[in-house]
Amino acid sequence: MQISIVNGSVEYDGEPILTEINFTLNNKEKVAIVGRNGCGKTTLLKAISGEVELVPGTGTSDFSFSKTGGAVIGTLKQSFDGLSDITLEDELLSAYAELLEIEDKIKAYTEKLSTDSCEKTVNAFSRLNEDYERLGGYTYKKEYHVAAKAFGFSETDLKKPLCEFSGGQRTKIALLTLLLSKPEVLLLDEPTNHLDLEAIEWLENYLIGYKNAFIVVSHDRMFLDKTVSKVYEIEYGETKCYNGNYTSFTIQKQQDYDKALKDAILKQKEIARLSALVERFRYKPTKARMAQSKIKLLSKMGPAEVPFAFDTTAFRAGFTPSEESVEKALWLNKLVFGYDRPLGEIDTLIKRGEKLGIIGRNGTGKSTLIKTIMGIIPAISGDIKKGLHVNIGYFDQTMTQNYSPLTVLEDFQNSFPGLSNGECRSSLASFLFTGEDVFKIVGNLSGGEKVRLALCKIFKKKPNLLILDEPTNHMDIIGKNALENMLKEYSGTVITVSHDRYFVDRVCTRLAVFDGSGLSLYPYTYAEYEKIKPKPDMTEFAEKVEEVKPKKVRFVSNEKEKNKKLHRIAVLEEKIDLLEKEKEQLNAEFENDPSLYADYKKVEELNQKEKELDDKIEPLVAEWTVLSEEVEQM
Repeated sequence: MQISIVNGSVEYDGEPILTEINFTLNNKEKVAIVGRNGCGKTTLLKAISGEVELVPGTGTSDFSFSKTGGAVIGTLKQSFDGLSDITLEDELLSAYAELLEIEDKIKAYTEKLSTDSCEKTVNAFSRLNEDYERLGGYTYKKEYHVAAKAFGFSETDLKKPLCEFSGGQRTKIALLTLLLSKPEVLLLDEPTNHLDLEAIEWLENYLIGYKNAFIVVSHDRMFLDKTVSKVYEIEYGETKCYNGNYTSFTIQKQQDYDKALKDAILKQKEIARLSALVERFRYKPTKARMAQSKIKLLSKMGPAEVPFAFDTTAFRAGFTPSEESVEKALWLNKLVFGYDRPLGEIDTLIKRGEKLGIIGRNGTGKSTLIKTIMGIIPAISGDIKKGLHVNIGYFDQTMTQNYSPLTVLEDFQNSFPGLSNGECRSSLASFLFTGEDVFKIVGNLSGGEKVRLALCKIFKKKPNLLILDEPTNHMDIIGKNALENMLKEYSGTVITVSHDRYFVDRVCTRLAVFDGSGLSLYPYTYAEYEKIKPKPDMTEFAEKVEEVKPKKVRFVSNEKEKNKKLHRIAVLEEKIDLLEKEKEQLNAEFENDPSLYADYKKVEELNQKEKELDDKIEPLVAEWTVLSEEVEQM
């Protein structure tokens, strides 16, 4: 299998988006496409899939676009029909269409063999079983259950229709279905955007072991370092290939630039030397021949072209806080946070200059904690004490949903009415709003532009405590690097929520981790935490559906064995019923006494008991399901 583009180009309304594409994907290669926001990464994916047309580029080679080996390309669906009543489990099972078809044929042949055991039938049955095993028939149920859990879906969620999931969840489902279908070429555009850390790590491991090829567009540097072995960069409309992961690419790019610059300087010096010789001797009869040879040499050498500097244009806001806070900047004193129920408790002192990263799964309470600290959500119990002279700058991830009809300049002037027009434009320019950009309507800005505008207003106030909720969303890698450098040099205090592990590792010196059982504090960077963190248990969900290779088909029924299974089913039903009644009694405690919700420790105790009962019920239900199916087949 190979996909090849030589000297391709993409145009929209006659305007070139990509001017010279040279790209090759070979069998089983793991490739990343990187570049600045708006450089054409998604456009290149669409060109590879055939969604947009390729035309001849500006290079000297003849244009060609070829796909050999009949590669099946899988692309991420943008969304599901919001009215769909297909369950999540049915959607995931659609990835195994070929396997399920073989499964149905095996069942049909099993019935046929009870009356017809001729050689032809037995051989056909054997071939079906071989195909079933080759395609993963004995492991696919475990595979999609583990994957669903890693992406944050529960066993109950598997039975829910797609219309009951949020837009972000449906995007995760679409990605999951695509991955499980295992096409020959996966095209993944920002696959980590809607995933929490646990799901990102699962996806990394999945792609590391993926047997086919994939092309991924991503701004997650740690994700790229772990998954890809080749990087194509798009810069100034052209593609350039580098072997290795993302870190290797950055090193090679700098080395290539340094070498090209050094060669250009040496060439300039040589041109200057030869030109001086020509001017000195061209009119002397005895030296005329030598001068002519140097002129020919100069014409062959051509001009000394200095390489283009990297496109590293980024915002900047090197500032010191307007005043310094006291050493004890923020004290979270046994702070219990949540909405209708507690999500966690934190008891810590955050000192001046410390940088705390808050990480964990989606829905565990990270943003809720931030909003509680800001006073947007009332604390369930405990105290929040700010130190003297603490001045907070707050970035809320929902700021990218700002649909203001004002221009960028008007919006900024409203926040700083005391500044002159020139001062406002100077501040905006430091965040890349130059020239006519300041007259763009805020509601029409991209997500990345809205982030830059919000940060520009926050940093202009020169706070000494920054509270940032997912600030790197919508940023390209250059933008992330700029923000990381600013925060590392910042002398104030930082509290930030982020799923970008590279960002957290570079910026944060302490971590608050939502690990499923609560909130834990660690005096580590992310790299240090990664070495000691507990690995997520993905076996619990999978054990219930662990598949056993079917025994050889029996052509006569075994009544004794069937009765034995029926007896075991009856015993299991009795045990399950008793445990379910215990659960009902626990729930009744809450219903009979609503005041229990205010008792955090009591809630935790009852939740723990309920989990223990679920842990007992699940393996019994799994065994009951397997036995019931076996009895039905008998």
